[in-house]
Amino acid sequence: MQEFTQEEKEFYMKEALKEANKAASNEEVPIGVVIVKDKKIIARSFNRRELDEKATHHAEICAIEIANEVVGNWRLIDCSLFVTIEPCVMCAGAIGLARLSHVYFGATNPKFGGTVSLYHILEDERLNHQVQVESGILEGECADIMQQFFRERRKKLKKKKNMI
Repeated sequence: MQEFTQEEKEFYMKEALKEANKAASNEEVPIGVVIVKDKKIIARSFNRRELDEKATHHAEICAIEIANEVVGNWRLIDCSLFVTIEPCVMCAGAIGLARLSHVYFGATNPKFGGTVSLYHILEDERLNHQVQVESGILEGECADIMQQFFRERRKKLKKKKNMI
């Protein structure tokens, strides 16, 4: 099992934030992910729903698919996922099914959160696999990028509405 220092957790979350910035530059909801095995990043991705026109292309799902190819297995045992925002219900389910060992996230997701805010899917003992969860890694930075994105989106919508 991988143990990370606080500095390592922050390093990996900064890498996830880089992915979130890629999402924002593509007008995607700015969520970024890296997956780590043996202290090496084996996969990285960002939300791609608009780019790929696929409802399921959340950052976590895309990164899991990349990691599956890298390790050559659907099981991502001894891998940790770092994500800027708390995973939704769909992503929490995929994380559990992929058998990841740990999830580290930045900010909570009070409207859609599947790990601590609304549900506790990853730590539910009724399921056959539990994932350890830690939140609050660079929480302010992770929350800020989301808030800025939606602030800008509302401005654009308001401007567009006023032009009609």
